[in-house]
Amino acid sequence: MKIINLGLIGFGTIGSGVVKVFQDKAALLERSLGVTLRLKTICDQDILSSRNVTPANTALTTDVNAVLHDPDITIVIELVGGIHPAKEFIIEALKHKKFVVTANKALLAEEGEEIFKTARENGVAVYFEGSVGGGIPVIKVLREGLIANDVEDVFGIINGTSNYILTQMSQEGCDFKTALREAQKKGYAEKDPSLDINGVDSAHKIAILAQMCFGQRVNLNDIYVEGIQDISLHDIRYADELGYVIKLLAIAKRRSRDIQIRVHPTLIPKDHIMRSEER
Repeated sequence: MKIINLGLIGFGTIGSGVVKVFQDKAALLERSLGVTLRLKTICDQDILSSRNVTPANTALTTDVNAVLHDPDITIVIELVGGIHPAKEFIIEALKHKKFVVTANKALLAEEGEEIFKTARENGVAVYFEGSVGGGIPVIKVLREGLIANDVEDVFGIINGTSNYILTQMSQEGCDFKTALREAQKKGYAEKDPSLDINGVDSAHKIAILAQMCFGQRVNLNDIYVEGIQDISLHDIRYADELGYVIKLLAIAKRRSRDIQIRVHPTLIPKDHIMRSEER
């Protein structure tokens, strides 16, 4: 059976999770794909600390070129996060004719134009399903299933942390700070949750979706962004009395040649499908 070698850059919490998936789902992936995926090399600044998974038959290195310049590696998985040096790693991988998989929403929203241009010039592709929606295959649907459709509007709840906090406030009657602490305790919120609660994470995601739907470059500075950090329990209760719940929506609309993109808390009728309390 054909073997496809992969290289992983970034062996933190998410990287460790990817390695575990490869280990636990190896047989399933092989049956489904008809090829063997072999994680050949993992690169990270720290290769000495213990993780919750031990890579088998995989080289560990601190030299990123061992992944980027290895002619036997076909696919590079970038899990460094942030803009730099993640962008430089991806560009270098693409120039070496390697396919790239990333969930780096901030990078794609801000530097996606150059990255996708480099991919096209080198006859490879960037796959980023995990950057928006997690387990929801929205990227694949837009890239393939709806490729011949004219999309006029795309909107939704695309940040789980904010949705959990607002749900807790609504269901449990707790204030914002209490709901946030509970989200952090349960692992729904990062230690520094600022990008989630101030709406920037949603802005990154809706920028990616808008560019895919409308084919126009989106400048993040042009997106109106308002988070949930100022939502009080009083707001939640007042909305409830009026028959609404408060949700953080990301909205993109195309009208003729103009596009409108914004992120902000929104009143949603209680009988609306997006009112669902599923987390």
